[in-house]
This record gives sequence, structure tokens and C-alpha cells, in this order.
Amino acid sequence: MQINNNQLLRFTTAGSVDDGKSTLIGRLLYDSKSIFEDQLQAIEATSKRKGMETVDLALFTDGLRDEREQGITIDVAYRYFTTPKRKFIIADTPGHIQYTRNMVTGASTANAAIILIDARHGVIEQTKRHAFIASLLQIPHLIVCVNKMDLVGFAEQAFNDIVVQFEEFSSKLDVQDVRFIPISALLGDNVVNRSESMAWYQGSPLLHELETLHISSDINKIDARFAVQTVIRPQREGFIDYRGYAGRISSGIYRVGDEVVVLPSGFTSKIKSINAGEKEIEEAYAPMSIAMTLEDDIDISRGNMIVKKNNQPEMLQEFDVMMCWLNNQPARPGAKYTLMHTSNEQRAIIKEVVYKIDINTYERNSEDKNLNMNDIARIKIRAAQNIMLDPYRDNRNTGSIILIDEGTNETVAAGMVVG
Repeated sequence: MQINNNQLLRFTTAGSVDDGKSTLIGRLLYDSKSIFEDQLQAIEATSKRKGMETVDLALFTDGLRDEREQGITIDVAYRYFTTPKRKFIIADTPGHIQYTRNMVTGASTANAAIILIDARHGVIEQTKRHAFIASLLQIPHLIVCVNKMDLVGFAEQAFNDIVVQFEEFSSKLDVQDVRFIPISALLGDNVVNRSESMAWYQGSPLLHELETLHISSDINKIDARFAVQTVIRPQREGFIDYRGYAGRISSGIYRVGDEVVVLPSGFTSKIKSINAGEKEIEEAYAPMSIAMTLEDDIDISRGNMIVKKNNQPEMLQEFDVMMCWLNNQPARPGAKYTLMHTSNEQRAIIKEVVYKIDINTYERNSEDKNLNMNDIARIKIRAAQNIMLDPYRDNRNTGSIILIDEGTNETVAAGMVVG
């Protein structure tokens, strides 16, 4: 399969405290030679001071602990690295139970999630919690890394037992692609290089899986959705009559000459031209940022959506979302919030809490209506005006919303539209 050298893969890491997440990320960066020389020298010196014979790989990520001790709140740390085959962004989220919201934030744009399991402990509550959130966020690919295989003698049976445990509960979840890799992040087995100690494992090491993961089909190419972010009127020579609608294509494909509908007005037109930067192109697709012009002079502004005539999103004022509450302050039913959806901004209220989910047991609780930090619940929302929505399972961009507290301007919740 041909891999695009510029193709970017976003992945999130999740695991319980001390499952070796920092060591795994350190090993990926170290063995793929993605660390600056001065950074490597500083960490080697720190490792020696601690009396360690080898480099403490966890130090590549654990500089954040100092910042936490200084009272700086860090939700998600993003790390970037590149190999000859692909570019990567890692969303490193804390493993503690109280940081459910962090995983939701880090995983919301991820193509893949790496879930770490300690080979000695097997599938625990936190594993189920992380897998449930990955399923809820419709992350297309799950890679389950069974870590610390060196501490169970690299035993194939220990690995197989965990695979069975994970598959038993994940069969209830909506996860399309699950892969299992036995690793030792500390020793480097099956992280970047194949393990000589686990000849029984016939699969690829983790980095190879990440480099060759097929993510082109993760983007919805069928439902054309283009939310207008701004209107471009250059008013300069050669562009006196130019009126371009700029934004990022959420999904689908647009071609010059396509018949389109502008929502919410419902006016129709045809695409006259498409520009990507200075270059005029005949065709554009998600997730490109473009400016397009239409053949008719229609009143279009930020928050409008340009779609295909025969494929339109639902326009709803009241709808259900699966919501994760992100804020320290509990939700106030009936209170007004600012709802952000693509480039559209509306006032909205939480009309009703339908049920909360216990993400350890997956049970629904329709009695408890209080929304506190890290709670996940099905909510009814009413907006001031119609919003152009797709179910989240069909389109992660046009199926997601956030709520902002009008008083503090803090993001208080993230929601996924239920179809």
C-alpha cells in the first residue's frame, strides 16, 4: 500500500498510572531518533545523577510534573515526531481516574488510540474506561499494547489471556479495528524494533503499525460539508468583484461546476472557482482549507454551510448529544451557554439530562440528573436557531459541539450528536 509521506497521523495514549506510558512515548522518540541532541544529553545527565545505568526514557515526557507542582494545570501534552514514512502528533493524556475529560480532549481528533495494559495486572477498570471513551469518540483504530512483558517472562499465555479478557468486554463497544501487540517499553521489545524475546509474536512492532495504518478511509468522502469561516473581499486590482467563501472542508469532495445549497437560507448556486492559497484548483476535499466562489451573488456569512443539493445535513433546533462535562463547576440546567458548532455560534440551554453513564460498568442512570466534572451523559439541547448537524458516527466534524460558559468564557462541555 502506498503511504503518503506527508500524511499526518494523530494518536492518543491512554493507560493507568504506572502502566509505562511515559516510558513508551520516550522509547518511540528515542528509538526512532526523534529527539534533539541537547535534549538527549540533558536527559542522559539527569539519568546518571539518579544513579541509572541507562537513559530514563520517562524523562522525555515527565518534565510536565514540575509544571504541575508549580500549580500550572496541563490538560493534554502534545508531542510531534516524524519518520521517513509519516508525521505524527501524540496526545499524551494523564492516566488518573479524575482525568476523563483530558482523554476526551486528547482523543477528539485522533485517528488511533494506544491503550496500555500492564501484563501483570491484565484488564482493569481504567482499561475499560479508556476503551469506552475511545468507542464513544469513534476513534477508528485501537492498538492495545500489553506492556511489561519482561516482568512475566515474555510468556505468550499471559498475552493471550489479556487478549481474551479485552475482547470479552470490547465486543459490547462500537470499535471497528482492534490490534494487540506484546511490548516491553523499558527494553524496547516490539516498540520500534522486533523483539527477539517474543519469537512467538508474528505481528509488526508498534511503530510499523502506526506508519502503515490506513487512515485515508477514516475521512467521510461522501457527505460534502463546508462551513464558511470568513468572506474574502480583497477590493484590489484584478479582484474587484471577487467574493470568496473561505474555510476548511469538514468532509466530502467539491468540484468546480457542482450544484450546491447554502444553509440555512436554502439558496442554490454552482461553484464557480476553488482556490487553495494562490493556486486555482478544479477539485477540493477534506480536510483542505480553501476559498470558493459561487456563480450567484448570495448573502453568505460566517456560520453558514455550503453542501451538495442532494445530500444535506439535518437542520435542528433541539437535539440529543452524548456529552462529557469538562468543568469544575456543575452544569446548570436552564442556564444559557454559547454553543460552538463548526464555525457557527449560537446561544443554547441544556433542556434535559436523559441519563448518565457509569463508564466502569456502562450502566445507564436516569435518576441522577446532576452533571459534574468528568460525567458522561445523554443530554437534550435547545439552541436559539437551527444548526446544521450530522450524527457524530457519520461525521466527527459536523457531529460535535462544545459549550462555553458565557460568564467565564470557559469551555465547559464537549458533545457528540446522537443520530
